Amino acid sequence: MHIDVISSSKDDMEFKIDNITLAELFRIYLNEHGVKFAAWRREHPSKPIVMKIQTSSGTVKKAVSDAASAIQKDLDSLLSVLKKK
Repeated sequence: MHIDVISSSKDDMEFKIDNITLAELFRIYLNEHGVKFAAWRREHPSKPIVMKIQTSSGTVKKAVSDAASAIQKDLDSLLSVLKKK
């Protein structure tokens, strides 16, 4: 996976990412966990995805870290259930 940061400040970040699945997963988790704005766009299928995140409180880095932790927790729970079957 490759990420290129386009712009970054405490409460606003824009970056390019080459994985649409991760971009969508983070968009969902970030929006569910109280960020001001999280979305991605892609001008053309041959171009990279540009993701934009804005927070109203806290930092973007903290919001992304919290979303990654929530994703990992949910994946661990899913794996635990699947191992029991």
